[in-house]
Amino acid sequence: MARKCETCGKQAQMGNQVTTRGKKKYLGGVGTKITGITRRQFKPNLQRVKVNGEDGAAKHMLVCVQCIRSGAVVKKVRSAPFVLPTASKS
Repeated sequence: MARKCETCGKQAQMGNQVTTRGKKKYLGGVGTKITGITRRQFKPNLQRVKVNGEDGAAKHMLVCVQCIRSGAVVKKVRSAPFVLPTASKS
């Protein structure tokens, strides 16, 4: 199984790792120079979470954090939240 978000399809992307050296001009140096460019992979932040399905059953899914934060998936509630007992007026 690929390392891919099951809701939005986000997966690893290729990019460049840029290596620089030198002191920046605004800090009193002569400026930074690029000393190397190599290929690298940017991987998504995937989490294995228990999600409520359409039929109400919970299942494990590999989901990116962006989908969890945006509300694209709803995590299963592990236990019922604490409820304060109501005071009767008598």
